[in-house]
Amino acid sequence: MDVVVTGIGVVSALGTLEKSWKRLLAGDSGIRQHQPFLEIEPLPLALVGKKPADLITLIRQVLADALQDANLTLPLPDCGIAIGSSRGFQGNLELLLRDGDMGRGGELRDDRLPITDSQFPITNSRFVDFLPHMGAIAAARAIGSTGPVLAPMAACATGLQSIARAVDLIRTGQCQRAIAGAVEAPITPLTVAGFNRMGALANTGCYPFDEHREGFVLGEGGALFVLESTDLARRRGAKIYGLISGFGLTNDACHANAPELGGKSAIAAVNQCLKRSNLAAVDIDFIHAHGTATELNDRHEALLIQKLFGPSVAVSSTKGATGHTLGASGALGAAFCLMGIQSQMLPPGAGMKKPEFDLDFVRSARSTVVKNAVCLSFGFGGQNAAIVLSGDR
Repeated sequence: MDVVVTGIGVVSALGTLEKSWKRLLAGDSGIRQHQPFLEIEPLPLALVGKKPADLITLIRQVLADALQDANLTLPLPDCGIAIGSSRGFQGNLELLLRDGDMGRGGELRDDRLPITDSQFPITNSRFVDFLPHMGAIAAARAIGSTGPVLAPMAACATGLQSIARAVDLIRTGQCQRAIAGAVEAPITPLTVAGFNRMGALANTGCYPFDEHREGFVLGEGGALFVLESTDLARRRGAKIYGLISGFGLTNDACHANAPELGGKSAIAAVNQCLKRSNLAAVDIDFIHAHGTATELNDRHEALLIQKLFGPSVAVSSTKGATGHTLGASGALGAAFCLMGIQSQMLPPGAGMKKPEFDLDFVRSARSTVVKNAVCLSFGFGGQNAAIVLSGDR
C-alpha cells in the first residue's frame, strides 16, 4: 500500500514552511548569538523566537499548520499519531528542579542530593504532564484521536523513525491516516552544558562538510506530516506532496556517542531503504545529509555517500540554516526534500565555504529534476535512519 504526504507543518529558526523554504533557497541562516541563560556564556543558537521555546507550544503550532495544509477538519477520531522528541520535556523538568531546589545564590546545591519528595515540590499530576510521550498525547487530544499513539525516541534519528512507524500503521491497516514527525525544544542549561562539555558545540556557526567546521549549533523546531493511504488521499481530492517510497532503520550496537567507523550498519540502513523503495542508487537525485558539522560525523557520512552513491549525486545539509534540532532534524530534512520535489529546486548548504570532501555539494539554490530524494539521520547510540521520498507516481 502506498503512503503519501498530504500536509506539512514546519517551524524553525527560519520561520514556517514557506518562509523556511524561501530563506533556505536564498542561503539565509537563522543562527544568531544568544545568551538564554545567565550562567552560560553567549553562543550561537537557532531559536524560533527571542527565548527558548516550549515544546507543547511548538507542537500545537506545527500540528495546526499541517492540518490546515492538508485541508482537514476536526475531529479525526481514527487518525494515528507518531510524534517523537529526543529531549522531550527536559526543559520543563529542569525548570521545576531549579524553582524547587535552588539555593539563594542561584546555583544547584549538591549537598541536598539525593532529592527527596519533600525537596522536589512537583505534584503527581504535574510530573505526569512531562512524561516523554505526552507531546504525542497532546496532539491526539487536540485532534480528537482515539487511534494508536506512538512516541518514538531514537536520538537524532527520531524524526525519520516516527515517519517510518506511521507508515507501518497505515500499511498494516491500523489506520488510513496518521500524523507523524518530531518536534524539539532542546535549548536548556543541561543540554547546552552537556554538549559543550563534550566539545560538540560550535563557537561561531554551523558549517557542515566544510574544512573549517567547528561542531553543531543547537536549534529548535520541527516538522509534522499528514500521511494518508493513496486511496484515501485520492478519494478526498487531497494535494499530494509526494510518496514515502521506503525507509531503512538499523543500529550500530557499538559506541554511545560515535558512529561505527566501518559504517556497516549505516550502509545497511541505506541499502534496506533503497531495496524497499524498489530503487537503485543511480535513481536518487538528491541527498539531504545529516551533516551536523562535527568532525567525525561529517567524515563518516561523506564516506558513506561516496561509497554508495558516488560523487555525482547532489548533496546538501540545512543545519547551517536551522541549527541542529536533534530528534526533529530528520523531519525537517524530509520536509525540505518534499519541497524540493514540489518545486524542482535544491536548497544550498548555508555556511559552506570550502568543502573538505569530493561530493556534489549544493552551494546555491539549484533548479534541477528531482524525482527521488534520500534523507539521512544518524543519532547517538548508533541509530541509523534513511528514507526515500518520491514524486507522486
